[in-house]
Formats: sequence, structure tokens, C-alpha cells
Amino acid sequence: MQKKLHIKKGDQVVVISGNEKGKSGRVLEVNAETNRALVEGLNMISVHTKPNAANPDGGIVKKEGPIHISNLLIADPKDGQPTRIGRKIDESGNKVRYAKRSGEVIK
Repeated sequence: MQKKLHIKKGDQVVVISGNEKGKSGRVLEVNAETNRALVEGLNMISVHTKPNAANPDGGIVKKEGPIHISNLLIADPKDGQPTRIGRKIDESGNKVRYAKRSGEVIK
């Protein structure tokens, strides 16, 4: 059974621990099996690549490394500060995620 995670692809998140603490970015990818996420522009790693069609010269390429989701919190839609999330059913009967800090619905 797949575990329900508090972040999704496209969410704006803030790093709360580790080398990138305090920085924020948009989630590019979430891996539920390893509980890790790729965040745009954060945790950059150097990958040595062989020459290929996309990169004819090969060499060293910088790309995002995975960050454990326990080190990420959703950024509050109102002020951008880190916040925990809750789930509730809105007026039209749909399940939505909301920021516990401000009560705003997270898109």
C-alpha cells in the first residue's frame, strides 16, 4: 500500500534542516518509495556524464539531488513561512489540503 505524503509535485516547500536549511523551491519530483523529493535549485550535485546525444562533449553536469521529505515543509500560501498541513472536506465535498498556520487552502 502506498503511503500518503504531505508534499506533492509542484508544491512550494521550505527546507527546515540540513545544508540547505532556510531555502525554498518548487518540488520537481517525489519518490514515495524512498521518501525523497527533488527540489528545484536545491542540493545541487555534480554528475560525471559520458558523451551522448544530449551532451556531445560529456563532462560534469550539475543537477538536483534528492532531499528527504522529513526535512521539507510546505510554504504557507499567505506569507511563505513553513507550515504543517491538514486535510479537510470543503463546501463542495472535495478533499483539500490546508495550511495549519493560516488556514489557507493549498492548491
